Amino acid sequence: MTPARPTPTTPTTPTTPTTPFSPLTVTAPFSGLNLAAPLVQAVEVLGFTSMTPVQAESLPSMLAGKDVIAQARTGSGKTAAFGLAALARVDVDVGRVQVLVLCPTRELADQVSGELRRLGRFIPNLRVVTLCGGVPVRTQTPSLQTAPQVVVGTPGRIQDHLARRTIEFDALRVLVLDEADRMLDMGFVDAISEVVAQTPSQRQTLLFSATFPDEIRTLSRTLQKRPVEVTTIDADVDHTDIEQQFFLVEPKHKQDAVAALLLHHRPTSALVFCQTRNDVRDVTADLTQRGFSVLALHGELEQRERDEVLVRFSNQSCAVLVATDVAARGLDIKGLGAVVSFELPTDPDIHRHRIGRTGRAGQTGLALSLVAPREKDRALSIQEKTGTAPRWTTLPAMPTGEAQTPSPPPMTTLLIDGGRQDKLRPGDLLGALTGDVGLPGDAVGAISIGPKQTFVAIARLHADLALRGLQKSKIKGRSFRARRLG
Repeated sequence: MTPARPTPTTPTTPTTPTTPFSPLTVTAPFSGLNLAAPLVQAVEVLGFTSMTPVQAESLPSMLAGKDVIAQARTGSGKTAAFGLAALARVDVDVGRVQVLVLCPTRELADQVSGELRRLGRFIPNLRVVTLCGGVPVRTQTPSLQTAPQVVVGTPGRIQDHLARRTIEFDALRVLVLDEADRMLDMGFVDAISEVVAQTPSQRQTLLFSATFPDEIRTLSRTLQKRPVEVTTIDADVDHTDIEQQFFLVEPKHKQDAVAALLLHHRPTSALVFCQTRNDVRDVTADLTQRGFSVLALHGELEQRERDEVLVRFSNQSCAVLVATDVAARGLDIKGLGAVVSFELPTDPDIHRHRIGRTGRAGQTGLALSLVAPREKDRALSIQEKTGTAPRWTTLPAMPTGEAQTPSPPPMTTLLIDGGRQDKLRPGDLLGALTGDVGLPGDAVGAISIGPKQTFVAIARLHADLALRGLQKSKIKGRSFRARRLG
């Protein structure tokens, strides 16, 4: 029997809860949300002091059980928004899947799962399971023998489990599509349709997307019922701290232009956007030949390769990342020095999304856009969208002599063949590197521990010493293979 959507009500006293938990009204600025006590406690512990625009605009409607279609970028607080709303609908006494979050990639699904676990840390017996590709389906089946209340996964892998009947959504209350536009770009529309067909019609559907192309509008009409529309891109992205420069360049000179700009500005890290995979390959090959530390990110990479590329770039052991918009969706790198558009996108919102990755946390960003004569209409569309005329600039001359040599990235990434399954912790590695090996503490950067592998960022000056030391040392009484990635 398909469960009916419960009618949201406001509790009159703490002794008559409408959720499985005692209700408690959050103090300002979350006042009026009537979140349950465990969620309030999580909000306080996580240090959420004020709502972001997307949270303020969407949470009241979502908590009221309404369908919502929201436009919001990465880093806007959207995960916490739909996470709080979804967890508010969960009844832990019901051993069925009640919340399903669909994501385009494994790394995003992992991020969402982590956020939901943090938000639900004070909900007794809450089970959150992540189901993504990259591992055999059979290895995930044991985690489903006792049905979790919350499932986060990629559409293809969810399809696999439905086909094997290892999961069912008869009791689903909330369906979330995160980064829906990217899922459509990646060709998941059929998979999404098949998954949704096996969920109750009386469910709440929350759709989040960085852009609202026609395909997203069509998807919303198919899946949602009278959705509340929330658009916070303009509020979320303040581009006044980003210096934008536009350059009129013939297509045949664009690769030279990218190199000249990178050598002139010398950002610590730069993200170069291309429209096609072929352009990504060509630009990457050209920059590599010129001596740049550069990696490519596109849809043909295997998950392991993608993970390695993202870690190396975020560790600052690679100076330049060349990517398509689809491949880079969800990528959030702190301290990104510059964004270069090899070609302007046809959608002004995608341009805003691109350049919004630089100039964060109070830092000044730099956005450099190469525009072929046939692309000038795209620049005018950006002007109409933003109300700001593009600043056209003359390209710097190609440097000569030593100035033509790219700066090396400040860090190196070491890969260790051991991870969580080997009981490794960040403190174990930090202790080995600063104690046994003798590195100064500030020479060790980010430590990212996966199930079977660990990535460690090391200051380039100390990379050889760190590698030799790890190869000779033991960590927790065991020897682990280590090698240098770049």
